[in-house]
Amino acid sequence: MKAIVRQTYIDKIERWFGKDTIIILTGQRRVGKSFILRQLRDRVAAEADSHIIYIDKEKKDFDTIRTYLDLNAYIDENLINNKRNYVLIDEVQDIDGFERSLRSYYEEPNIEIVVTGSNSKMLSGDLSTLIGGRYKEIYVQALSYGEFILFHNLADNDDTLAKYIQYGGLPGLVKIGLDEQDSREYQTDIYHTVLLKDVILRNQIRNVPFLENLVRFLADNAGKLFSANSISKYMVSQGEKITTTAVLSYVKYLCSAYVVHCVNRYDIHGKRIFENNDKYYFEDNGIRNALVGGTREGDIEKVIENVIYNHLIRLGYEVYVGQLNSKEIDFVCSKPGGERAYVQASYIISNEQTRDREFGNLRAIRDNYPKYVISMTPLVERSDDGGIVHLHLRKFLKDGLV
Repeated sequence: MKAIVRQTYIDKIERWFGKDTIIILTGQRRVGKSFILRQLRDRVAAEADSHIIYIDKEKKDFDTIRTYLDLNAYIDENLINNKRNYVLIDEVQDIDGFERSLRSYYEEPNIEIVVTGSNSKMLSGDLSTLIGGRYKEIYVQALSYGEFILFHNLADNDDTLAKYIQYGGLPGLVKIGLDEQDSREYQTDIYHTVLLKDVILRNQIRNVPFLENLVRFLADNAGKLFSANSISKYMVSQGEKITTTAVLSYVKYLCSAYVVHCVNRYDIHGKRIFENNDKYYFEDNGIRNALVGGTREGDIEKVIENVIYNHLIRLGYEVYVGQLNSKEIDFVCSKPGGERAYVQASYIISNEQTRDREFGNLRAIRDNYPKYVISMTPLVERSDDGGIVHLHLRKFLKDGLV
């Protein structure tokens, strides 16, 4: 099987070489960080003056590297002074005190450091304290629709889009295949691995049944507004007594492991972020679908919204849920420099009532930033309705907001 290079990420990494910067690939396990790191290894190994120091903490060959002292010893033993040394470490958070080692080496001459990690806490704790802003986080997501087509050698059509919506973008599915039973077993296994290694063990969680119930609740209610208090009340109604504080902690752990993403509400009129009632989306809609089970017939709009959210992040937007008086705008998207866009997600605009709701909410926004409705409405690729662009989901996933 021919390896497919995820060139976007390789380019992002290489832009930071030579800048005394630690490069950190973050994201959920099994979204392809290790694959990208191996591709980078093979790419730089071809350079005559390069030397690779590669450590994969998920392989038994590196079990002896448990602390930063072990890591220091291994790097020192393998450094070559007259070459450009590339220190590449996969799942660096599994090395106790790793940030001490990174701090020691990242300003050394002829050393480039690229590591992967599956927990965002590594960027908010000792690492950021020790080295300040001298690291570059590159967030790796599951496959885009375009990558999904390449990985599975599929045509760009509605059937392929349906497969992407159903099975998601875990790169490992290219070996498993897009069979319903096999893919669901694989996705469930990945989910349990992430939950065990990056949530339960890392945070020493004791109430595992509640954690699993919470994830299923979030999966079943993806894209709905919830507060920690409302989740706590729901769990109590189901016979599970849990405090709001516990809910907040558990949700934070899930977000840190990139299982789900918490999206805050933004008051479009008052230009402020609300402090409660957020939405939650899954890193991979395939895992979300596996947890919920069944077909997408009853929850297609939730999944479409999840897919759109992930692609907006992939396009580099910071995303909020918009609130304009009593109206909800699915996504308020912004980039540095003042760029902004508003996006409504819908399944099919089949009647005037649906059109009035989706387009009417956007028309109520009294500014000149671009506004979009993204749907799977047949025969619509791109159209203009009084200044609001109507995009088909496939076109958006291929070309972005254009």
